[in-house]
Amino acid sequence: MPARAVLAVFFAAAVTFGAPSVASAQAVQRSGATFHVPVCPGPAAAGTARCHAHLVTDSRGSPLKGPPVAGVSYTASQLRNAYGVVYSSTTPQGPLIAVVDAYDYPTAESDLKAYRSKMGLPSCTSSTGCFTKMDQTGGSNYPKSNLGWSQEAALDLDMVSAMCPTCRILLVEANSANFVDLATAVQMAGAYGPAAISNSYGGGETGSATYAPAYVNPTGVVTASTGDNGYGVSFPASAPTVVGVGGTSLKQAGGGWSETAWAGAGSGCSSVYARPSFQNPAVSNAVSSSTCSKRAVADVSAVADPNTGVQVYGPSRTGSGWLVFGGTSVGAPLIAGVFGAGAIEGVTPDVGNPYSAWGSDPTALNDVTSGSNGSCGGTALCTAKSGWDGPTGLGSPNGPGAF
Repeated sequence: MPARAVLAVFFAAAVTFGAPSVASAQAVQRSGATFHVPVCPGPAAAGTARCHAHLVTDSRGSPLKGPPVAGVSYTASQLRNAYGVVYSSTTPQGPLIAVVDAYDYPTAESDLKAYRSKMGLPSCTSSTGCFTKMDQTGGSNYPKSNLGWSQEAALDLDMVSAMCPTCRILLVEANSANFVDLATAVQMAGAYGPAAISNSYGGGETGSATYAPAYVNPTGVVTASTGDNGYGVSFPASAPTVVGVGGTSLKQAGGGWSETAWAGAGSGCSSVYARPSFQNPAVSNAVSSSTCSKRAVADVSAVADPNTGVQVYGPSRTGSGWLVFGGTSVGAPLIAGVFGAGAIEGVTPDVGNPYSAWGSDPTALNDVTSGSNGSCGGTALCTAKSGWDGPTGLGSPNGPGAF
């Protein structure tokens, strides 16, 4: 279990917009001085997924709302600065980045417009062809709405925007959080030629082999968050064709930045999937056979600690406004955006790119060497160290070169 306090406080979350509230008891958790709640109920039932976003709240579980506050949570420009991604008005148009989530997010376009306007990013609307929303079959027969998943989608869209302001964005909405629907949505996203497909959700590995073939992107990569309950493996992050994104605590240090492993980040050794070629020790010198003989997660990482959260414009029970989020759900779309920024520089996104870069130029990644997400017998599967480790993978982006 992650080393964070869990308080005996609960709140009722509205499950659908425009419908009576359905009580969903979620324990208010604490990271440092920050209170937060998971926006999707858990644990996920067999064959289903839950999103990995955590909403920053007060001690009673009420969202902290209002204008973005510097020093409390990070803006788009601060995130690009932390991860070495440069954007200016002359940055060329980027590729398509797809985001897959469950259920409908009714105010997606207007909320995205508000975020990008405040963050000084170019407009991205359906009228210009920059933003597209579709159901899992490619149409406009959107599923029912769900507040928690809408908050997840708001986080995803804003993090892609932050890291790749000129990328086009496709939001594909699955009918439900069942993997049969999510996998269908991922396949639909892949049909549009994206550089990356972001998935900020996960569930158990049991039975996941049925859905794993869907998590392949013919024109780029698939990213997935590793989880928010500490040491333990989550699918689809564990699929060999997916870039599993772990989590860090990101802090400004003098004129730069520092990171440690976030206690809530998922990691571990798959019980289902074989070791992919890019994790072969002879190729990447990253994951030793003694540490894990199968697929190991994570691959890379980004900020996830709610105590060092990110600013998002998204929905709540009282309407849309500014919110603060953490969880490894931050990292999957953020890394997808970095892959998009790398594609602008002429690199074809590939799941093995970070491993190739780590072997040839370790400075392309910020190595995270301290922190832990649980107990695993003292191995790198749960303890950050120099080089590869479970909670943070090879590290976080130092520019788009590794992506």
